Amino acid sequence: MWFFKNKYDKMSREEVVDAICKLEQEEKEIEEGLSAKQEQINQLMAKGKAEKEKDVKLFYAKKINSLKLEREQSVQRAMYLMYNTQLLNKLKTAIDDNQFFKNTTKIPLNKLLADQKGLAKFLNKALGTKTKSEDILTSADEVFKEVEESYDKNESIYGMSDQDDALLAMFETEEQIDNEQEMFSTSAETKTSSDENK
Repeated sequence: MWFFKNKYDKMSREEVVDAICKLEQEEKEIEEGLSAKQEQINQLMAKGKAEKEKDVKLFYAKKINSLKLEREQSVQRAMYLMYNTQLLNKLKTAIDDNQFFKNTTKIPLNKLLADQKGLAKFLNKALGTKTKSEDILTSADEVFKEVEESYDKNESIYGMSDQDDALLAMFETEEQIDNEQEMFSTSAETKTSSDENK
């Protein structure tokens, strides 16, 4: 049985890139031509509006319509080239992808992934190791929690004594006095400034 090589397998990336460049160049030339035609149309429109003779106006009108027709045909050609370029870009991407995946499957570590049974065995072993390690950690964490929960805080060190309570009350009283004095001085300043304005 004969196996024929696909014509796309023989195609090089460079050939596709060259074809894309040629199409893009043609498209650019058409685009420049479109701008030139539009400029001509604008000039003829201005001349036609300014012209007094009916026959000359008709000439300008026919010339403008002829240029518009040419412009329309150029637009269609440009769109055809653009579409063609898009397809060739897709082909280039496919060639790049094909080459990329061919190359990466040749990497020695990637060959390891082809051994599915061995991979499954290794992953199960790794999962077992992870589970055991996590179990040890969670058990240790539970021991910590049990010990911490059995701990009673020493009130003579960390609790509040009568002296502490008295000092806290004094701090609060002084803070309140400071706030009242600040409010009083602010209201006095406001009253003075309003008296001066009168």
